[in-house]
Amino acid sequence: MTNGLAVWFANNLGTVMPAELVIFLVSLLPILECRGGLIVAALLNVPMWTAVPICIIGNVLPVPFILLLLQKVFALLKKTPLKGLVEKLENRARNKSSKMAQGEFWGLFLFVGIPLPGTGAWTGSLIASVLEMDRKKAVPPILLGVLCATVIMTLFSYAFLANVVA
Repeated sequence: MTNGLAVWFANNLGTVMPAELVIFLVSLLPILECRGGLIVAALLNVPMWTAVPICIIGNVLPVPFILLLLQKVFALLKKTPLKGLVEKLENRARNKSSKMAQGEFWGLFLFVGIPLPGTGAWTGSLIASVLEMDRKKAVPPILLGVLCATVIMTLFSYAFLANVVA
């Protein structure tokens, strides 16, 4: 799913706006995050050393807002017809939190750092918020996880994907 969305963004937005802006916007989005941004960057021939910092910044920018505001936003949304959706998201976060059995730091780091569908900084921040983890303890493993996922996806996007597409 990530690859298909990344290709769509590269093919559609990559023709109407600067490639750097496209990869930044893709990196901001849940589901895609830096993994999608790096795929788009490779497809748009953005140099790796330009793409990596843009993707990291785009990926981590939403994290403090999620950690600080999510519980308040969810509380407001539970008073609307979106209550079922909010409860579904909270339950999903609680179910995914079982992957953090090795402890908060390492569990959150591995959850964010291994680029699999449904993992990443957005979901990691959602889990930390729903579980009411100390924000100061949640940020370092999320940031390190983003760096880890970035390394993995950079290798995939610029080594493997570049050879497949070329």
